[in-house]
Parts: sequence; C-alpha cells; structure tokens
Amino acid sequence: MDLAQLTQDLEDLRADAVAGVDGAADVATLEALELDVLGRKGRLTSVLRGIGALPVEDRPRVGAVANAVRQAVESAIAERGTVLRAGALEARLRSEAIDVTMPGRPIRRGTLHPSIEAMSEIAAIFAQFGFVVYESPEVEDDLTNFQKLNIPPDHPARDLWDTLYVDIPGLLLRTHTSPGQIRVMESTKPPIRALLPGRCFRYEAVDASHGFEFFQVEGLMIDEGVTLGDLRGLLDQFAHAMFGAGKKTRFRPGYYPFTEPSVAFDVECLVCGGPGCAACGRSGWMTILGAGMVHPVVLQYGGLDPERYQGFAFGMGPERIKMLRHGITDLRLFLENDLRFLEQFR
Repeated sequence: MDLAQLTQDLEDLRADAVAGVDGAADVATLEALELDVLGRKGRLTSVLRGIGALPVEDRPRVGAVANAVRQAVESAIAERGTVLRAGALEARLRSEAIDVTMPGRPIRRGTLHPSIEAMSEIAAIFAQFGFVVYESPEVEDDLTNFQKLNIPPDHPARDLWDTLYVDIPGLLLRTHTSPGQIRVMESTKPPIRALLPGRCFRYEAVDASHGFEFFQVEGLMIDEGVTLGDLRGLLDQFAHAMFGAGKKTRFRPGYYPFTEPSVAFDVECLVCGGPGCAACGRSGWMTILGAGMVHPVVLQYGGLDPERYQGFAFGMGPERIKMLRHGITDLRLFLENDLRFLEQFR
C-alpha cells in the first residue's frame, strides 16, 4: 500500500463518516456510528494499520491526515449530538407536559368512624348551649368509678357495672364516663357545663345490643337553681336537633345511684311515628338516654355544697343514636371494621 492509496482511504472514510453523522436520526444511532468509526476496533484504526508498510518519511504525512480526519469526524459528531439531544429533550418535554389548569386526580379520602361521627354531632349540638368537652382517663380507680358516685363496695348496683380490672390493685377499666363528673367538679368551679365523651368497658356477653367495649357521652350541668325543668328543656332541644323538630319526647321514672330523681328520656318512634311497631316494641317510643338530678352525696364527693348548688347529668350511647337514626339493628357492626358497613357513612 502506498501513500496516495492510504490518504485516499482516509478521505473516503471522512466523507462517509460525516455523511453518516448528518443522517443520524437519534442519539443512539449517532453513538453507534461514533463507536464504528473512532472506536478501538473502528474503521479509522483499521485504515491506520497500513501505515507500517509505508516508508519512514511518508508516515508523518499520513499521521497528519489521520488526525485531520479524526478531528473532522469528532466535530461533526459533537455538533450533530447537540442538535439531536436538544430535539430529544424538547420532544420529552412535550410528551411529559402537565396542564396545571386541569383538575387533579381525585384522592381517596377516609371518613370518621360512625361512633366518632355521632359523638362529634352530639358535641356540636350541646356546644350551642355552652357545654365544653372534657376528657377523662379510661383506666380509673375504684373510688372514682364507683364510691364517689354513691356506689359503695356492697351496693347491689355494682352488678349492673361488672367491670374489667387491670393488674395494678385498685385500678379498673371505667364502666361509664360518669367518673369524669367527679374529676370536673374537683377541678372546675360552678357554673359547670361539661360534656364527657369516651370509651367504656364492661364484662358483658356480646350480642346484638351489648358489647364489652362501647362509647358513651355524658353531660353535666351544675349551678345555683338548676331544676329538672332545665334538664327537660335541654333534652327536648337536643332531641329535636338530632331527630327532627316535630318529634315528641317524654320522661319516664328511672333509677341510677348517682342521680335523684332519675329519668329515662324517650323520643317518638323514628320508624312508625307513634302508633307502635316491632322496632319500638309496640309502644310508640324509643329510649335514647338516661338522666337525672345529681345526687347530693355525689356533689359532696365532688367538693361542692349541695345546699348551694344543684345540677343534672345525662348519658347516652353514640352507637345507640346512630342505630336509631339509620335503622341499624346490630351493635356489633360498629366494632367489626367491615368496610361494607363503614363506607355507607362516607
């Protein structure tokens, strides 16, 4: 191989490589062409293998031509690469463009548990009458849970509140939110308007209307001159707000150790409206809560003078309220975490 032939091969390689660079449609094709021409085993290397057959004085000339070819091809690749990468970026930006004016994808949102929702509704109604929500502990001592509520150790009423005890002597899981009454009276001076929602526990056989774990909302109002008429008026307003303005209500005699007198508060049947049906036991009435005037002994245990202050208390189950409003017949549904049931309240 002579100098002229080798030089011509290099020029042909440059022309062919530059033409290939100009015709490359994408970055991948361009990179493949660069490897084919300038790689360690590329076409330029193959041509330069013939340089060893040339006379010594001709070799520098071929080297100069080879360098010029390499620079020309590298320059063409760099320029074409800039163009192709800019085009690819622009195409990607167009394909991934986000229209910020379009509505976003809907996010699946949760909802309050029906028991918690019912407690919120109850609290919102009583808040209009100045009642403030207080929290009290779920683990109580026997003194506060029973004795200060006029239920001494030998009182037969304890059978109604069979409870669950913890390992620490004297402590138990509260059977009602009523111990919160004592805590409020001990920490707050009258006038008192307190609402005590929370979880309660009893040693109960679980069935459609009973559970060993349930929620309760208790209310307490104490001031000078509070009467049973004030209680009746407040509960009437609550019943009308919760179940409808036209619903009739009534008091019936009841019994609780910590109130005297005690009453059961009924509302006109939400199913039949009064004539009587299976839902109300043919009576035309549904009981929604128990209430009464706070017993003087309980006021004394709370640190208040029963000669000066009077008050009333009431307690209801939020699950019971939901069951009445929505025709739910089984209390266990509230604690089973069945989405088929819970999503109906979304």
